[in-house]
Amino acid sequence: MILVASSEIAGKKIVKTIDLVKGNTIRARHLGKDIIAGLKNLVGGEIEEYTKLMAEAREQALDRMKAAAEEMGANAIIDVSFSTSYIMGMASEILVYGTAVVVE
Repeated sequence: MILVASSEIAGKKIVKTIDLVKGNTIRARHLGKDIIAGLKNLVGGEIEEYTKLMAEAREQALDRMKAAAEEMGANAIIDVSFSTSYIMGMASEILVYGTAVVVE
């Protein structure tokens, strides 16, 4: 499955536009990680626990989007974008979306 943020894929021809395709996940923070993050916030620097949590969430959302596109018969997704939404005090949604297409 080819994924691109642009509207075209170099060297490929879009022969069919299928539909909007998306994948999402909602992740909650972990109290233990919040304590570590709070301590790191005092001294500064990257909060690796949250970086890892968000990276895993993005990968899961991408996997879900790719699976949905494959079910539609697509072999590529163009115009891929991410969005993040605050759901509640300790949870956020990662949404990835794009246009499922067939390329040759």
